[in-house]
Amino acid sequence: MIAAAMPFDRIWCLGDLVGYGPNPNECVEIVRSFDHAVVAGNHDWVASCKQSAAGFNPQAAIAARWTATQLSAGARQFLLDLPESAMEGDFLLVHGSPRAPTVEYLFRAEEAQRSFPHFTATYCLVGHTHVPCAFIAAGQSSSPDVIRIELKHDEPLPLDGWTRMIVNPGSVGQPRDYNPHAAFMVYDSIRRELQMQRVPYDVAVTQQKMRIANLPVPLIERLEFGI
Repeated sequence: MIAAAMPFDRIWCLGDLVGYGPNPNECVEIVRSFDHAVVAGNHDWVASCKQSAAGFNPQAAIAARWTATQLSAGARQFLLDLPESAMEGDFLLVHGSPRAPTVEYLFRAEEAQRSFPHFTATYCLVGHTHVPCAFIAAGQSSSPDVIRIELKHDEPLPLDGWTRMIVNPGSVGQPRDYNPHAAFMVYDSIRRELQMQRVPYDVAVTQQKMRIANLPVPLIERLEFGI
């Protein structure tokens, strides 16, 4: 995935570096090897034992507990130290939402609408749902009307011309938009646009590693369907 995104200056990671997959330490080290801005996801803090797994579904809780047993001391400390939010120029980075950075899901326009009063940046990048989309505010009011648009890999999302946006680039490891290809975005600061990327990877190899680790079967099977 890293090679497909190159060249780039900096990695922005919107949380959940670990929690589902079979290589948690490697994921942490890859991101740390680049210039980066990383915010905490709920799975990062549960796997590092900063939070409990209360509220997790049974499969997610099992995976988080397994991850906790695998983390190196350095990876665990890195996850423990992650902030809930970070500013990168015009962008606020959070995992869930500006209103509840590690726990709130933004699936629908009305949910995103409630978040706009909770940040002042022009743009906010979120993860958590694993579903790529953008929420666009109409007007400058404190509670603007918001529309939700789908993101396509062959259609850049221009930043100029909009007032404010909340954008979800999807997920590299657990995409849930019925497309098993890894999802991420590239921000072109010269063209002022976000470019959606979908990259295939060898799902079967990851599934086999998960089977060896005895991770929950539903988490293994969903990878090939992107659900």
